[in-house]
Amino acid sequence: MATDAQMELNPITGRPYSRRYHKLLEKRKKLPIWAYKEKFLDALAKHQIVIVAAGSGSGKSTQIPQFIIEAGYAGQGKKVVCTEPRRLVARAISRRVAQEMDVTIGAEVGYSVLFEECSGPKTTLKYLTDGILLRELLADQLLQSYGVIVLDEAHLRTLATDILLGYLKRLIERNSHPDLKLVIMSTQQEAKWFKDYFKCAKIVQVQGSLNPVEIIHTSNPIGDYLEAAIEKVLEILTSEPTGDILVFLPGGDDIEIGSSRLTGLLKDRTNEFGPVRVLPLHSTLSIEQQKKIFKAAPPSTRKGGPVGRKVIMSTDIAESSLAIDGIAYVIDSGLSKQKVYNAGLHAESLLVLPISRASAHRRSGCCRRSVSGKCYRLYTKEFLEACHPHASPEILRANLAGTALLLKKLGISDMLHFDFINPPAVDMMTSAIETLNYLGALDGDGNLTSIGELMSEFPLDPHLSKMILCSPEFKCSAEILSITSMLSVPHCFFQPREKQHDADEAKAKFSHAKGITLLF
Repeated sequence: MATDAQMELNPITGRPYSRRYHKLLEKRKKLPIWAYKEKFLDALAKHQIVIVAAGSGSGKSTQIPQFIIEAGYAGQGKKVVCTEPRRLVARAISRRVAQEMDVTIGAEVGYSVLFEECSGPKTTLKYLTDGILLRELLADQLLQSYGVIVLDEAHLRTLATDILLGYLKRLIERNSHPDLKLVIMSTQQEAKWFKDYFKCAKIVQVQGSLNPVEIIHTSNPIGDYLEAAIEKVLEILTSEPTGDILVFLPGGDDIEIGSSRLTGLLKDRTNEFGPVRVLPLHSTLSIEQQKKIFKAAPPSTRKGGPVGRKVIMSTDIAESSLAIDGIAYVIDSGLSKQKVYNAGLHAESLLVLPISRASAHRRSGCCRRSVSGKCYRLYTKEFLEACHPHASPEILRANLAGTALLLKKLGISDMLHFDFINPPAVDMMTSAIETLNYLGALDGDGNLTSIGELMSEFPLDPHLSKMILCSPEFKCSAEILSITSMLSVPHCFFQPREKQHDADEAKAKFSHAKGITLLF
């Protein structure tokens, strides 16, 4: 016979809650953020801007938007929107939240990322990438459809997040949307940035008991971090108790090579280690490939045999709000890939650089979300002490031509005096304006031209949007659209290490003497 709790109706759907809802509710109540529910809602009721300072694994990304919905901030045409820096995270968290709210994904809870829209007329809570919300400003500069905007992972300081921070501050100071509430979610170390930037903001500090983590540094510098990471994985599989492993590597190439090599080494050792599933994770993988990391580890192949494990080899994408259950061990290479733009050369480079101390702290926290764990750092304590306290914000090292075009479209004519949390260097701003002038997007007074107006409508680099707009003149629009599409997605040619020769032969079929391979 059903209990009273089981017969309780979901106010959103009008149907009884499912068994899964009650199981998930018990897990939610154990999260550190749950104890601060009333404190957060009280701060939100009294202040227009609230900063939530909480560590990784606290539950802020999934619970705070639900607290806001339960408090009645959605309705009467207003939605709650939560931004995430990465598409994979926005998709994963929205699906988890839909389960916890006992609703259908795409209905009451939805998400919107590049090339994918999963929401509808009933959607009251929506997860977006910060870039998507930035594009929405072009259609609704006051963001009138939103009652509360939540900027999650603000401490990662992506280019889109920094622009949103500046624009929303301007919107609030001018009282252009008096009913709008802004929630900024960050780790404790970086929360002071946002408090200093938004003077009237209220900070809610979340202290929570995460599982303990043991941190182990190398005694000497490591020469080959990839080989060292593989050796450490084998060591953990041999000597450490059950638990999944997360390996941080700088880029997709390292991950593909490492995954292939580790898979080969484990191929005939199932009886020794149990079944081990090696999974790569980086931004160029397909959605289906990325989803595999959330599946449970493989079961034991024989009764009483070793339990299966997952080994996830990832870029810094796993540093974010991506909660992967079962991770007990983290192997940190201490490196990441960052784009750096040289304004003098008008060239962008992808460099392998040491991570910041804050990033190292976030990585170590990935192995204590659900169980206590160990973090093996493939670098010395002296190396970590020499690292910068925080990573350089993307706005200080990015090509700003697209940013300048967007701000011009939003009516911000003087970009040099726009209130960025960290203003970019003058030469970076000047280079962006020079580029737009060269492309004909600005006139002599620095205002948008008619073609500049059209260019700003494209979610593309200004060079590509100008190329599309000029293509009818040369009667090559179809070809230019194909080339632009290929340049706007991850590299389409996959070269598995174990079949590199076959991959090169297959790619050769698409080669063209004039260098327009992507068109064919």
